[in-house]
Amino acid sequence: MTEGLLLATTQISTFEAQKLLTRATGFFFTRSERLFLVTSRHVVLDEPAKHFPDRIEIDLHTDGANLTESATFSIPLYRDGKSVWRQGLDGSGEIDVAVIEIERDKLPEQVWYTAFTPDHLYTSHTGIEVGSLLLIVGFPLGFHDTLHHLPVVRQSVVASSFGMRFQGQGFFLTDARTHRGISGAAVVARSQKAEDADAPLPWVLLGVHSSRFDVGTRDLKLDEALGLNCAWYADILLKLTE
Repeated sequence: MTEGLLLATTQISTFEAQKLLTRATGFFFTRSERLFLVTSRHVVLDEPAKHFPDRIEIDLHTDGANLTESATFSIPLYRDGKSVWRQGLDGSGEIDVAVIEIERDKLPEQVWYTAFTPDHLYTSHTGIEVGSLLLIVGFPLGFHDTLHHLPVVRQSVVASSFGMRFQGQGFFLTDARTHRGISGAAVVARSQKAEDADAPLPWVLLGVHSSRFDVGTRDLKLDEALGLNCAWYADILLKLTE
């Protein structure tokens, strides 16, 4: 039986009309029977990079007993000239998280997935400390199990004080080897609750992976990249899914 964490994650392809632009990662989140796709905001709009897709496609499993069976589901990013995604702001500016509500009645007749819920969000900072083990689930450089349409997992650790806004912004740092294509991935830690041991998703959703973190003073010839990444705190999903 496939782990629920993998079934909660889907690859996102961005398009301008029929032109494929980029690939990224997203995950499913449900609240009060409503279904949402979560990813990084820069996946759906990135003005500095001149990235202006008008629709995305995601992969959905259509047979729980045979994961080789899947369907592509297209989601327009604009309706009546307005963007369909929700994004957040705080005192430091834009938060690099986007949420798109998925109309369930337009999905294929049978789809197989798992989804995070508000119960998966971390509510107390006790127990998550520097060096705590994390997983980042996604599609680095588009790499994945192409036969079964499943992502891969990278190990990571918390690299800054969890619960503290790093440099005053709404993210914390992770130490992990990441690549393009993993933007929008869920950053999770194993749940320590005994009642979650047999749950479909025995994980705590801590953040949404955004991008690699670097310093402008780094000498590109002499200094290696830091290997650090930004993960926006996942509690923003409560606001974006109201």
